Amino acid sequence: AYLIKRNRFYAIPESAAAMLTGIVIGGLVRLASPEQDKLPFLYFNAEVFFFLLLPPIIFEAGYTLRRKSFFANITPIVAYAFVGTLVSTFVVGGLVFSLAKMGLTSSVDKTNPMESLLFGALISAVDPVATLSIMGSPELQCDQLLYSLVFGESVLNDAVAIVLFKTFRKYYAPEDPDLEGSDIPAALFSFVAVSLGSIIVGLLIGLLTSFLYKHTRLYEYPRFETAILFLFCYLCYSLAESMELSGIMALFFNGILLSHYNSYNLSEISYITAEQIFATLAVVAETLVFLYMGLSVFNGAFDQWSPLMSIMIMFFCVLARASHIFPLTWVVNRCRSPGNKIPMKMQYVLWFVGLRGAIAFALAENMPGPNKQSYVANTLCICIFTTVVCGGFTEKLL
Repeated sequence: AYLIKRNRFYAIPESAAAMLTGIVIGGLVRLASPEQDKLPFLYFNAEVFFFLLLPPIIFEAGYTLRRKSFFANITPIVAYAFVGTLVSTFVVGGLVFSLAKMGLTSSVDKTNPMESLLFGALISAVDPVATLSIMGSPELQCDQLLYSLVFGESVLNDAVAIVLFKTFRKYYAPEDPDLEGSDIPAALFSFVAVSLGSIIVGLLIGLLTSFLYKHTRLYEYPRFETAILFLFCYLCYSLAESMELSGIMALFFNGILLSHYNSYNLSEISYITAEQIFATLAVVAETLVFLYMGLSVFNGAFDQWSPLMSIMIMFFCVLARASHIFPLTWVVNRCRSPGNKIPMKMQYVLWFVGLRGAIAFALAENMPGPNKQSYVANTLCICIFTTVVCGGFTEKLL
């Protein structure tokens, strides 16, 4: 990452560099020890990702959010993140299920559409870390509106995709594949309820934290200030998860509220320390995630890989993203002033930067059913391709 920043070499994004490093290390380790069972560290642990690595990334995104730009464009961001993710889920899920029904693939259950919807939800998780690392470079002078839209959609989309996946998983029953007419409306209602509940929990914990800092003299003890702030963040995440809500969504809105209100209650040294600690943790977590995705290439993830299926799914993802980016932008532009509309060139960039990454892969690792390994292989293939190839072309597109 240092060499990329120093030499302004954006053809290989930081996340892609970490992933390629993991692939090289995994290959060398596999050559030295070909027995898979003796190398447990090569395996991507989804639980470690969701409960240890992901929270710092999400909280840092909310805590360092450019709030003015984010809320000024909240309408298109919410449209892309909520409506767009729903559209993408049903488009990809429906097309994958159609392949199974036509007998074009044996790696998808043709009797259970909920399995296809689960995959549609996980593969709709957009992770444009590679794109944002390039867009944030001062040399490129990226349009603030574009950066805000990509950043805002990506953070909310991750939370929405996770909630959708967990919601559909509750209705997944291999022994009873028939989908009742009430299952989809019930799942969507549960999705809305979980989303609203998660936001409320995040805001309440944020208000409680701000109240505590305002009415105590913690600023006299900077070490305690930072430590308690860190503990309250994990309290927010753990509480939401224990209530079967979305810890990610709760933590993101908790970070936004703490940044807006609690920053004024911190001493100067704690304010700087907290920002740097959370930023450092986020960078370390992101690097480890992409490194482990690279290592996963040599742990047998591709044993049930179908190149043709990956190509078809990649096409479905591109089609699904186009099916919501352009129509939703048209609707949003109808409600915006002439000088504030989202231009067509920017819409093409939004369409292109729908990269898949760690969250999609981690959700694939939690995929139920006998076809899990096939979904993991196809997801990993798409993540590598979009991060390395599509992420590498971002500079030229801008």
